[in-house]
Amino acid sequence: MAIPYLKSATRQFLMYKKLGEDAILQIDDQHLFIQPNEESNSVAIIVKHLWGNMLSRWTDFLTTDGEKPWRERDAEFENDIQNREALMQKWNEGWQCLFTALESITDDDLEKIIYIRNEGHSILEAINRQIAHYAYHVGQIVYIAKMYKNDGWNSLSIPRNKSNEYNNKKFSEEKGTRHFTDEWLNKK
Repeated sequence: MAIPYLKSATRQFLMYKKLGEDAILQIDDQHLFIQPNEESNSVAIIVKHLWGNMLSRWTDFLTTDGEKPWRERDAEFENDIQNREALMQKWNEGWQCLFTALESITDDDLEKIIYIRNEGHSILEAINRQIAHYAYHVGQIVYIAKMYKNDGWNSLSIPRNKSNEYNNKKFSEEKGTRHFTDEWLNKK
């Protein structure tokens, strides 16, 4: 069970990574850093938070608590990234930490208990928890990017008013199982 599940989870993470990147690519540099008010996050802050979370959760995840003593979570919400290059460096470092950890999991590991803030989770539960967390934040990035891009937005799913066209195309194809191709995944 571990290998098919891990393959599926990895594909989900890769899909969210690509979705976030495709949204980030569509907006101007200055829009990456705009924080509309004190309670809102910029794209850069969300990326910084994802980075901090990924490093904390997935570094030595089998032997140490997922909330590392060196993590400075509150600092993740300070808008101090200076440019797109620094932003993307953090983005990629976080995701690489996650994917390296996933690659290390064996068939025997999924039911092992690991801890996040001293609360036990099976590795399976911890992965599911992080899929939901990362999807939540990538959705925020997409929403912010879409607001800034407005009329020039290049849809990342089925474009508005194109549902019938999309469905007609899909139903004209042979039935099959949804899989992202390796070619698509390699665009990460």
